[in-house]
Amino acid sequence: MAINHKLIDELLANYQKPEDIIGENGLLKQLTKALLERAMNAELTEHLGYEKHDPVGNNTGNSRNGVTSKTLKGEFGEMPLETPRDRKGTFEPRIVAKGQTRFTGFDDKIISMYSRGMSTREIQGHLEEIYQVEVSPALISSVTDAVMEEVKAWQSRPLEGVYPIVYLDALVVKIRDGGHVRNRAIYVVIGVNMQGNKEVLGLWAGQAEGAKFWLQVLTELKNRGVTDIFIACIDGLTGFPEAIAAVFPQAEVQLCIVHQVRGSLNYVSWKQRKAVAADLRPIYTATTVEAAEQRLDEFAAKWDATYPTISQAWRRNWDHLKPFFAYPDDIRKVIYTTNAVESLNMSLRKVIKTRGSFPTEEAALKLLYLGLVHIAKRWTRPVQNWKAALQRFAILHGDRVPKAEAA
Repeated sequence: MAINHKLIDELLANYQKPEDIIGENGLLKQLTKALLERAMNAELTEHLGYEKHDPVGNNTGNSRNGVTSKTLKGEFGEMPLETPRDRKGTFEPRIVAKGQTRFTGFDDKIISMYSRGMSTREIQGHLEEIYQVEVSPALISSVTDAVMEEVKAWQSRPLEGVYPIVYLDALVVKIRDGGHVRNRAIYVVIGVNMQGNKEVLGLWAGQAEGAKFWLQVLTELKNRGVTDIFIACIDGLTGFPEAIAAVFPQAEVQLCIVHQVRGSLNYVSWKQRKAVAADLRPIYTATTVEAAEQRLDEFAAKWDATYPTISQAWRRNWDHLKPFFAYPDDIRKVIYTTNAVESLNMSLRKVIKTRGSFPTEEAALKLLYLGLVHIAKRWTRPVQNWKAALQRFAILHGDRVPKAEAA
């Protein structure tokens, strides 16, 4: 639409300071009000089929019937608005719908602030300070509660058939239960698809992290379309590998080296932690599985007299610690660690740290989902060295790699 510059000059004839345009009673707000009311009257004319005062409308059975006053909230603050009515009550304005009290984009600002971890009180104060709009906590809750339908659709969306790498982990949130605050596990699954892009496959709330619940999560992933996983990266939870094998029997289970090292250091005194960590490093940085086993024997010879449980734990988990040795060093970083999950969880903890606790699991999932949407915007590139990793997968897994991707 062409802009009439003469009209703009007329409107700005008395302009002296910015407040004349963007202030509480400035030109921008007055224009917005005038344009909205004009548009709604044009919509009513279209609805009735005749202009105001046009004799054509006589005896048509419907006519204009005054206006209804309401207050519209938006980036411009609060603005009184007069909505035209028809006698039959059949007119439904499109530009500002019946019952609408917030202008388009205003809800998005509430959701955006909420997704960054701002509390209801902080959002309320921010909107009042910036836009001179008083927003009740109930309104903020109603806006963010509307996101739950989006969460449900996202949580049940179909998934791709093959994910070469899947990271599975859980973080803990506090949920109010009666007069008590209890810890709840939020299960997080990140998949790396055939294009090398990361995506969060879902969020689930459970009593506490356990293999039985993970079995339900994995079954749901399969029901949503996942047919194969090459490598499942997990922590050392008892029964976890068996749960994966029950649903995806061909998947290799790779225990997180970071978790394994942390677990090992739990047995060590503070004075000796640095030395033990330094002697563990040659194990998981070895070039081959045979070399790694030799380094583990050397570690055991040096430290078993003091900390026998460390080498025992590594040997007990060895079958699930060694899969990444089949890959070159630059690809191992993609596979053997849950850095992707650790980074995501750290970002999510920043989002939820403003909350001492949540009233319900649904409230926790709502905030975490909005946080995920915000975080995932940064996932714009495939994981590093993905082409090389995909070629290695094609060699190792053959027909399990979709032909279009293998080519």
